[in-house]
Amino acid sequence: MKQDVLLQMTDICKSCPGVTALDHVSLTLRPGTVHALMGENGAGKSTLMKCLFGIYRKDEGTILLEGKEVNFKNSKEAMENGVSMVHQELNQALKRNVMDNLWLGRYPKMAGIVINERKMYEDTTKLFKELDIDVDPREKMGNLPVSKRQMVEIAKAVSYNSKVIVFDEPTSSLTEEEVDHLFRIINMLRDRGCGIIYISHKMAEILRISDDVTVMRDGKWIATRPASELDTATIIKLMVGRELSQQFPPKTNHPGEVSLEVEHLTAQYSALKDVSFTARKGEILGIAGLDGSGRTELLENIFGTATRHNGTIKLGGKVVPNKNARQSIKSGFALLTEERRATGIFGIRNIRDNTVISSLGKHLHAHLWLDEKSMTKDTDWAIASMQIKTPSQDTKIRSLSGGNQQKVILGRWLLTDPKVLLLDEPTRGIDVGAKYEIYQLIIDLANKGATILMVSSEMPELLGICDRILVMSGGRLAGEVDAKATSQEEIMTLAAKYV
Repeated sequence: MKQDVLLQMTDICKSCPGVTALDHVSLTLRPGTVHALMGENGAGKSTLMKCLFGIYRKDEGTILLEGKEVNFKNSKEAMENGVSMVHQELNQALKRNVMDNLWLGRYPKMAGIVINERKMYEDTTKLFKELDIDVDPREKMGNLPVSKRQMVEIAKAVSYNSKVIVFDEPTSSLTEEEVDHLFRIINMLRDRGCGIIYISHKMAEILRISDDVTVMRDGKWIATRPASELDTATIIKLMVGRELSQQFPPKTNHPGEVSLEVEHLTAQYSALKDVSFTARKGEILGIAGLDGSGRTELLENIFGTATRHNGTIKLGGKVVPNKNARQSIKSGFALLTEERRATGIFGIRNIRDNTVISSLGKHLHAHLWLDEKSMTKDTDWAIASMQIKTPSQDTKIRSLSGGNQQKVILGRWLLTDPKVLLLDEPTRGIDVGAKYEIYQLIIDLANKGATILMVSSEMPELLGICDRILVMSGGRLAGEVDAKATSQEEIMTLAAKYV
């Protein structure tokens, strides 16, 4: 007899220092279904899944897998018992190759001693062929773009022949084509009888892929309903406890004179070639393009964290060197990076340290000591203005949800009062309510005369928040469009120009 319930989590409780992360939360997963788990940042979604996966130990409640109670002590035990998780923040061995990352801890061996490289390569090739993943198993992981690394992590989860697979914001770094690919993989797993728990803030994805939807708020279960009975407005109301009538705030910024001039920018170690454009004071300039088009490389070269081969950057008519981050910050530039865990946060430091790290000069007394009172005041401002959910300033940033980490980093840069703010996927992994707040902060900053350059993989976001959009393709600037007059079709046509 086929079981009606694959996974049953009942009355799960978990307390973290200063906060109740989970308060009697329950979740039922049926075999051969996709169960979406939704809620604002800090609602407890990832915490609930980490309790299942053995990363956290629950304080109360029961977990039944195929009718048997389980309490995994670690992720290895969870995976060996048929539960896998694709984490929102990738944690891979970047200096090892792809197949090492796939089979780490379970290498195939000859005579139980020597690693069988040939079998490992063959198994990886077979798995990638089954999932239609175009990645060289011998390529060093660090050489792959984030989207390819994400697909490798998905393949790793599938390789365990898991009964339950948790996807935590799996499409945050994927293009539309790659999202379609992921959904084909998920549908294949669903057809095999696998149970999928899918965490995402993207409403269209949830309604497209899910069978059931559970909504959480402030660590509590709010509702579980069939996806067929829901629409975007209903989900938002359940998530935030109120109706959110507009997805984007009114655009009140008015671009003025030219502020930033980029001339013939060419990168030393990437495909970025001969990019020229201007941006105005008070303008929000979007940057669109497919994965690998040079969007991120453009921001990194402007900020000096990637090496320029040639090209000139001018701010206010004057050439700025921007050969490294220190020079760029001094010139009035700020960069919010795409991968917050790898290049954005200092995980072992607290929220205060992470907030003031880029503006320490204003907290120095006689170049001798730091003013704790001043740093605390600025951090209080960031927590309040960004609505960061945290027990205190002394909480380590790595214990926050991904979205709240992103808010801390954005608050950090706003405290530097930048003239040019470079944003790479600023709302990645952030819920719909918090997105609105960040959009408003971006518009407010533009109203104060700052120039904003914003990379985003979400086309509606670029159309809703930007004044103009630059479209990158194959490392080159393929075109420029007016956000009010263009369409997604025109942008995609330009994005494919040099591919």
